[in-house]
Amino acid sequence: MIILENVTKYYRQTASVQGLSLHVKQGEFFGLLGPNGAGKTTTIRMLTALTMPAGGKIQVCGYPVSRNNTRFKNEIGVVPQHLNLEPELTVVENLRLHAMLYDMTRQETKRRVEELLDFTGLEEKADALVNTLSGGMKRKVLIARALMHNPKVLFLDEPTVGLDVFIRRKVWDLVKSLNVRGITIMLTTHYLEEAENLCSRIGLLKKGRLIMDGTPGELKQLAGHVVVEQFKNEHTELRLFPNQQEALKFAEQLRDSFSIRQATLEDVFVKLTGERENA
Repeated sequence: MIILENVTKYYRQTASVQGLSLHVKQGEFFGLLGPNGAGKTTTIRMLTALTMPAGGKIQVCGYPVSRNNTRFKNEIGVVPQHLNLEPELTVVENLRLHAMLYDMTRQETKRRVEELLDFTGLEEKADALVNTLSGGMKRKVLIARALMHNPKVLFLDEPTVGLDVFIRRKVWDLVKSLNVRGITIMLTTHYLEEAENLCSRIGLLKKGRLIMDGTPGELKQLAGHVVVEQFKNEHTELRLFPNQQEALKFAEQLRDSFSIRQATLEDVFVKLTGERENA
């Protein structure tokens, strides 16, 4: 469904993505994680033909990715990190404008608008100007717009950035239901709890390279299931172990206070990338 083979991208002679190879199967919910500057957004931009790679091959839904390939573009929906709605138009007008770009018929547009307003819970805001909506409502409009033309693949680039916890979880439920309906989803996020909650498989990027790929459980298996957390010399130190017994054995020699707990995806991220993301 999504194929990247030995993909490379340079910005000002610096490699943003280096030899990236990745396959995402139909129906997967795939999370692409990494520290700032790891190449996540660049990868999404290449997958959606907003920028082109310096080398390698990219295919989505069996079509080569290029700016002029309308067949490929008809198969994908994109929810960008930054809001790019028409603020002086209403919710419905934004959706209709998108439909026009995809040559949808009047009847089809009317049906899809009604379906998506119901699906996203935006019926009462249908005639509201976008610039009067809350951040959470705008995110829902972005998702509805991306779905107007019935894409098979949905790219979500930081879809809940800036939202409070309550609204973020509402968006989670929305995208989960899309995946249940069979849409293949690729997500980038700084919220590791979000990736752990949503994704069936996760790839970790570091300096433009894929350093690990697997389910959340597999990543924990490789990094360690149990954490010994110790506050020492004014900072927190983490050590990951495969089981409780080894963690206890290590903890016996510690002089400072410590805690032992189950590992989270954030712990794995810190160990494998050497950096901490927003939790």
